[in-house]
Amino acid sequence: MKTKIASLLVASAFSLAAFQAGAADKVTLQLKWVTQAQFGGYYVAKDKGFYEEEGLDVEIKPGGPDIAPAQVIAGGGADVIVDWMPSALATREKGVPLVNIAQPFKSSGMMLTCLKESGVKGPDDFKGKTLGVWFFGNEYPFLSWMSHLKIPTEGGPDGVTVLKQGFNVDPLIQKQAACISTMTYNEYGQVLDAGIKPEDLVTFKYEDQGVATLEDGLYVLEDKLKDPAFKEKMVKFVRASMKGWKYAEEHPDEAAEIVLENDSTGAQTEAHQKFMMGEVAKLTAGSNGALDEADYKRTVESLLAGGSDPVISKEPQGAWTHEITDEALK
Repeated sequence: MKTKIASLLVASAFSLAAFQAGAADKVTLQLKWVTQAQFGGYYVAKDKGFYEEEGLDVEIKPGGPDIAPAQVIAGGGADVIVDWMPSALATREKGVPLVNIAQPFKSSGMMLTCLKESGVKGPDDFKGKTLGVWFFGNEYPFLSWMSHLKIPTEGGPDGVTVLKQGFNVDPLIQKQAACISTMTYNEYGQVLDAGIKPEDLVTFKYEDQGVATLEDGLYVLEDKLKDPAFKEKMVKFVRASMKGWKYAEEHPDEAAEIVLENDSTGAQTEAHQKFMMGEVAKLTAGSNGALDEADYKRTVESLLAGGSDPVISKEPQGAWTHEITDEALK
């Protein structure tokens, strides 16, 4: 009899576990780029069970050079994506109604890194030079900055020649460009790893130049927010994600190790991921996940100020909401 009761208890426990596992709400997150510490907070939230505590089963899909998060979500391949606001707003204007539901990154990590020997000391010295620029939606902050400086991007002695930069630092190392696009947490470190000393470089952070735009926000499709069940799922997702980000800020080395464990390609190194996590933590610091309206307005103003070729042609309507973070941060 005891054996039978024990068997029933074991069976009940398995049934309960199966029910709980089945009851978890699935969420698919599409990242903007490959598995790296730029997305450390999400991997930490998954590894530490923060998503599980909220009853979520989260799949994190890495990005890459051939993956546009906006296209993935528009095609039904993700519930929520990580994207930069310039790209998201430009995409929204083109007909894919992305809405920012949270903003884990408070500051921009984007900058131009120049060889001192190229003669670039300040922005006025960009004229007549070749500058490396990322495309696939990453060019918008650069084009916005050049329009602020009234520097044409079609070449010539009074303009700049734009070199379509791959996602590496080769054009600077090989001296094909005077300056290249870098992130504080990634490519700048790669330049140093290549043996170029900091004193041989001049850097221009977009934050310092007053043209910083918001990066790495969380976006969903507008229509989805009409569904109360989806909204509740996003509240839980944002709450757990921000818990992951704050843990990553406080434990950057552990967070970097968690990222490495999730890198199925084996392409990342421990030293680089630890460097990256330390730098990313500076960008998420000061954010509780809620979008700062002043940061949003600054981004929009910067994107609209493109002269005859602005990134967006009019002030966006309904491009962000506090509905999710208001609930998540209670």
